[in-house]
Amino acid sequence: MITIIDYKSGNLKSISNGFKKIGVEYQITDDKQILADSDYLVLPGVGAFGSAMENLEPFKDVIYEHVSDDKPFLGICLGQQVLMSSSEETPGVKGLDLFKGHAEKLPEGVKIPHMGWNKLKVTNNSPILEGIDGEYFYFVHSYHVIPDDESIIAGTCEYGNRVVASLNQNNLFSTQFHPEKSGKAGLKILKNFTNLEI
Repeated sequence: MITIIDYKSGNLKSISNGFKKIGVEYQITDDKQILADSDYLVLPGVGAFGSAMENLEPFKDVIYEHVSDDKPFLGICLGQQVLMSSSEETPGVKGLDLFKGHAEKLPEGVKIPHMGWNKLKVTNNSPILEGIDGEYFYFVHSYHVIPDDESIIAGTCEYGNRVVASLNQNNLFSTQFHPEKSGKAGLKILKNFTNLEI
């Protein structure tokens, strides 16, 4: 069972439709006990870093315990950015700090937000990107992540310069793009996530 965290900062209908399309059971909840008992957690995200972190406050312990128990966790779009230590978007607000590094605004000279399809280059083996490379995915974002450890970068795209599109560290996965809005390739990523061994 896939559990989507309802923290009032995510596009819940969009991501749930993605899992529905691949025939996977899912639930959407803000019940901390249900979240704690879940094998797979998904953190979607839209909006601003600061408000998202405020809304995530009640769920931090559940998220940290889930990740420390080596259970699969997937952050999407803003859900990738809040996994970082901090973001330039909201100085002074600490992120979940599960990926060391920060998010910063896309470089000058490109249209912001970065909205539309972009080609993914897989740079590192990641189970959720298995069978994926050179496919196009749908992005909508103004900030991008810069991890301290480049070895956790699983995929990138070009938008003015290199943009980190996916991260993977052990059981922790994230995408800057929206797999649920990215056609067959995106649905394959969701399927790969649901097929991860626990």
